[in-house]
Amino acid sequence: MAPTSVQRPRSADPRGQYRVGIIGGGQLARMMHQAAISLGVDVRLLADAPDESAAQVMGDVQIGSHLDHDAVLAFGRDCDVVTFDHEHVPTDFLREMEAEGIAVRPGAEALVHAQDKAVMRARAAADGQPCPAWEICGGPEKLVAFGNRHGWPVIAKTSRGGYDGKGVWKVNGPDEVAEPFDAMGGLADGDQPIQILAEEFVDFTRELSAIVVRSPSGQAVAYPVSETIQRDGICVETTTPAPGMSDERQCEIQQMALDIAGRLGVVGVMAVELMERADGSVVINELAMRPHNTGHWTIHGSRTSQFANHIRAVLDLPLGDPSLTAPVVVMDNVLGGSVQDLTGALQHCFARDRSLHVELYGKQVRPGRKVGHVTCLGSDVADVQRRARDAAGYLMGRDNA
Repeated sequence: MAPTSVQRPRSADPRGQYRVGIIGGGQLARMMHQAAISLGVDVRLLADAPDESAAQVMGDVQIGSHLDHDAVLAFGRDCDVVTFDHEHVPTDFLREMEAEGIAVRPGAEALVHAQDKAVMRARAAADGQPCPAWEICGGPEKLVAFGNRHGWPVIAKTSRGGYDGKGVWKVNGPDEVAEPFDAMGGLADGDQPIQILAEEFVDFTRELSAIVVRSPSGQAVAYPVSETIQRDGICVETTTPAPGMSDERQCEIQQMALDIAGRLGVVGVMAVELMERADGSVVINELAMRPHNTGHWTIHGSRTSQFANHIRAVLDLPLGDPSLTAPVVVMDNVLGGSVQDLTGALQHCFARDRSLHVELYGKQVRPGRKVGHVTCLGSDVADVQRRARDAAGYLMGRDNA
């Protein structure tokens, strides 16, 4: 098991508060901050710009790039523990912080498996975890050979830097293999090498997400497994628990995710994204080691949200109850559409569904951009999905009345 970071002494805060540093100023940091307020935890932010989602609402904000070595190290030295809104901080920076005794959670040895898909695939295969056929391809001819062996189409991914469908290509045949390699010329991830990872095309019936949380002392909890709907690489909806899944199968997938977190020495939230085949078997798609879009439903749909449990975990506080607050919970993302005044549009949404929950991220609306999410609770899957889709659709400019 990979070692966890060494906990530093508490900072000399006259209020007796712990200081958690978050690198990255997106909506995940914004929602972590909300969770930390009720715990009396002081949160400090390193954001790229003052108008980022979390930077708009936090009082202690340092503006600097996560790719700036000196800015990252200086930020970490003034925190009790450092955690992340994204996985894009160069691995070498994390190792240097740990060498100085800064508590980095998750630590570099764990986080690299979310940062680098090639490292993740190699470790998962070595641990006997279910994976699609895969191979590192050093050039187009290697990708052609992989496709000829495993069948077309194949999936090509950049090993680092991709997210929300970026850095992922469905390659239908040998005449399309050049595109991923041509695109690599414009990619960078600090000083880390970027490779092309080829994977077999999995003809899945649905996608799933298993979210777990683990503390430095080894305590861990698992949330119910969710069914997710992805479009163009972006999660648009989650339904929890995954419809039609037996309690026994839920437990098996949760145990697999807990086993991965334990083997890798994860501290904090980890999401395991899975593809389910027609026979019910699953393969791992990707790992994320931070609060995750597929877990936003937990804010209102579980007794302890993924954000609250992440803050508890990085401070090694006892973890909270992940159980459901309703039989069915559906979360739909709000992607930028024709509606600019999202708060004004809530007059219609709340009048129509008084039990609707909405989180808006303070972002300027741009086409396809994640600007918020809605959550609905109930007992009937079809009804709860309809309510969530109606609300999200209205906020995106598609009036489903």
